[in-house]
Amino acid sequence: MSTENFRFYIKVRTALNIQARIIHDELYSVYGDQAPSLTTVKRWSQLFREGREEIEDESRPGRPITETTSENIEEIRLLINDDPYLTIEELQEQTDLSYGTVHRIITDHLNLRKVTARYIPKDLTDFQRAERVRICKENLAKFQQGTWRLCDIITGDESWFYHKQIGRKSSNAAWMRRGDPPPTVVRQ
Repeated sequence: MSTENFRFYIKVRTALNIQARIIHDELYSVYGDQAPSLTTVKRWSQLFREGREEIEDESRPGRPITETTSENIEEIRLLINDDPYLTIEELQEQTDLSYGTVHRIITDHLNLRKVTARYIPKDLTDFQRAERVRICKENLAKFQQGTWRLCDIITGDESWFYHKQIGRKSSNAAWMRRGDPPPTVVRQ
């Protein structure tokens, strides 16, 4: 039951001169812990006795969100499309928006997150989803045959794999076609 429905019930029962305690007990017997507290029922009952008609909340003072406009969202989108390696601080400097606003636009409105120092969509592509399903089916078949080993699974960041292995087809295409393991690179 919504808040307005509870308030409407309180309003009707108050108009019938029923005490707040009885109204609360009735609501609690039907809705249990979802019912409003006795204090809330008393407060609303008193407001309705004093002549309040509305059951909706009154507008509250406070600063409305004015920076999250479609123009600002589009400006951030264009900046990220031009350079996906921008940080929130750099976007903040270029747009004169607050850190929180830039972060809210990126995460809530553009649905992006930062991976390996660049913004990428949160959702997987169709290829990535299909590849995950294929790998899971392959592992399930190995498990059912009794040949599956935990050490056969290599985990890592898919965007790194795509960038390092698939993205550089010219240098790595030969070993990928042959099925050989990638060349070992030793780093300190």
